[in-house]
Amino acid sequence: MQTDKAVSALTIPEQAVLWLRLNMMDIAGAFAVLIFGLLAAKLISGWVERALNRSPRFDATVANFLSNLVKYALWAMVIVTVLTQFGVETTSILAALGGMALAIGLALQGTLSNVASGVMILVQRPFKIGEAISAGSVTGVVQQIGLFTTELKQFDGLFVMVPNSQLWNQAIINFHRHPIRRFELVVGIGYGDSMEQARKELLEIAAADERVLADPEPVAFVASLDDSSVGIGLRVWCATADFAPLGWAITEAAKARFDDVGISIPFPQREVTQRAA
Repeated sequence: MQTDKAVSALTIPEQAVLWLRLNMMDIAGAFAVLIFGLLAAKLISGWVERALNRSPRFDATVANFLSNLVKYALWAMVIVTVLTQFGVETTSILAALGGMALAIGLALQGTLSNVASGVMILVQRPFKIGEAISAGSVTGVVQQIGLFTTELKQFDGLFVMVPNSQLWNQAIINFHRHPIRRFELVVGIGYGDSMEQARKELLEIAAADERVLADPEPVAFVASLDDSSVGIGLRVWCATADFAPLGWAITEAAKARFDDVGISIPFPQREVTQRAA
């Protein structure tokens, strides 16, 4: 009691000096933990980022994001340890922070879902920048992949920004992932025309175009028997970059060749029979 009275009789600067003398070792230990902890957090997060960047499976954005998570987690551990050095009860603080984190997580559920989907996209890499994709109602060339959204340029030149969760929850079609693609054309000819000649003409068109691959070899076949025509199909393989121009060229060449050799491409026809009353 007398000690408390003696301390209270001191001025505020004198009380501060006294407190520093009594807690000098704890303060020195706390500063040591703080300095070495922050340095260790920086070194470990840097090592994590370099290790992830060396792996071909991790994008630079993901590596930076995960290394920052490691750094912030280590910072939290350091701060809790420093507070413990001063005798602060950290259990209630951690419980409050946990409740705060839960509340923030519920409030930002959609945003966190986009971040999680962005990380999965950057790790799994179903598409890369410059590749053309289709996912749900969105089709275009990937311009930028972020943690929250992915930016695409549609084939008509329009800009589209898609939330990553929307992309990740859809079946993604990547038009450029494989080096070769198959093009298929079906042309309807008249029932009175020769199916064998039509197949032969289509195969000659394919053989004349150097963009058509020899392996797998082109195939011509009867694809369908329709109401007013016989569908003759042609399947060829080409480099992915040649898919669109090759398709246009073969379609135009097929029409011109059939006109030259007299193979008809009939309009839809119907026979109407009228019965006498």
